This record gives sequence, structure tokens and C-alpha cells, in this order.
Amino acid sequence: MKKTLFLLSIILLLLAGACTSQTADVEPFVIGAIPDQDPEKLQREYSKLAEYLSETLEVPVEYQPVTDYSASVSAFRVGDLDMVWFGGLTGVQARLQVDGAEALVQRDIDEAFTSVFVVNNSTGLAPISSVAELEVLKDRTFTFGSESSTSGRLMPQAFLSEAGVSLDDFEGEPGFSGAHDTTLELVEAGSFEAGALNSAVWYSRVESGEVDLDQVTLLFETPPYHDYHWVIRPDLTERYGDDFPQRVIDAFLQLDPNNADHAEILDFFSAERFIVTENDNYLQIEAVGRDIGQIVDQ
Repeated sequence: MKKTLFLLSIILLLLAGACTSQTADVEPFVIGAIPDQDPEKLQREYSKLAEYLSETLEVPVEYQPVTDYSASVSAFRVGDLDMVWFGGLTGVQARLQVDGAEALVQRDIDEAFTSVFVVNNSTGLAPISSVAELEVLKDRTFTFGSESSTSGRLMPQAFLSEAGVSLDDFEGEPGFSGAHDTTLELVEAGSFEAGALNSAVWYSRVESGEVDLDQVTLLFETPPYHDYHWVIRPDLTERYGDDFPQRVIDAFLQLDPNNADHAEILDFFSAERFIVTENDNYLQIEAVGRDIGQIVDQ
């Protein structure tokens, strides 16, 4: 009996070693994301997602941070990143540079995403109810987020234009904070009288008590548009099989808010669930990007 158990132990050890070797031989699936929030928080939370995807997809998954929005597009183009969490604009920019790249999934909130305009309370401005009323921001100091941000620059600028407000109408040059939470901090501190950021960051910061509402007010929430989404390179089917994109989709669709580990990932994304998306959902973003010069044909 002891001899049989010993032999079984040896067999199991050999099988485990073979599996470990096989996994080690698989090239990592490298994911990235636009750096729209604090880098330390992004590193922590995306590492959790990478762990979940590695277990679900049964391939090694690594999160690789980037320095700015344009770097995420460049890294995707050259293949340093296999899949990226892009905003609407950067997703379009990336797909236009990689033939066959596909938008796979977005959060439930991304099919009707919004931006918010916030103002420092020293302005005396009260909340408004229409795009046309954004003209109250003329002659104010103003900051966007990243220059390539959909919800922090592209769509806010489009709505300002609809209200007859150009970048020349602000007091001085508009700022570009680089991230949504930084925009909020700058307006709250009075460094700028007004700014635009994505609504998910605003509401999550308010809910967590991180916003001093004695200093900053929500001026206006925009009409909805499609925004954030995961974009995947087409050449991954050669590495992981023809069904790999669908396996990735399924992994996101399987995130369950009733599972504590899954809920932590969903909470980070400010989502209740992920849903399937497609390239055509971002045609509006592409049109606005071309209109303001953020998308230029090469």
C-alpha cells in the first residue's frame, strides 16, 4: 500500500511539473489601460484583474502600466500591449492604427456614459439644465483632463462648441490636468474656476466623501455617449487559438457582483457588469475626434 501511494505521489509531482513547464512556455497576455487615475491605484486594481483573467483564461496575464494616454495607443500599435482599456477616443485611435483590432466589451454604464462640468463655489454659478447654458463658462479659467480623454476633453469640448464656447473664450489657455481626479482636485482648490471630468469619477468621489461640496459644485451633466471599452489585437488568435477573443469576452461577462472577488473588480470599474460592444458604437466619437483634430488620417 505504501509503495502504491509513493508511486502515485511521484506521478502527481511529475504531472504538476509538466503543467508548470507548459504554463511557463506560454507567452504572457499583456493588458494595459489609459492612466486616467492615480497610478498606484491602477497598478493595484489592474493586478487583481490580471490575476482573475489568468485563472479564467488559463494563460499568464500581466498588467503593464503606461505613462500617458498616447503611450497606451503606441504600445498597442507596436504590440507591447495585447489588450487595452481605452476611452472612446483612444480606442478609435488605436483601432485605426491596427487593422483587425476589435472592441470587445464595455461596462454597462459605457453605452450611455456622461461627463460632468464642475465649478468652484467662489464663481457663484448655480447648476444649469441644458447644453446651451454652458455659455456661462465664458471668461472663466477652465481645465480639461488628458488632451486625449474622451470624457475629460473630447466630448466636453464638443458640448462647449455646441453652446458657442470655443477654447479662446476661456480666461487664459485651458489647462490639461492629465487625469479626472486631478481635474476635480484643481477645481476644488480654486486653481481653476471650472473643469470637466467623467461622471463615474465624480459620483464615486462624492459617495466616498472625498469631495468638499462646500468648495465645488456639479454645474452640468452632459447627454450620453459611448465611452470606455476593451480593445484587443487581432494576432492573439495565432498565440492562443481562434476562440480566444470570445473567451476574453466570456471572462468579463462572467464577473458576478455576488462574488466578493469579482465585486471588488466591478467596483473599481464603477460597474455592475460588463456587456458586449463593437467598433461601430464609436462612430460618433470618431466623427467628433476628426472634427476637433484629434484624429487625423495618416
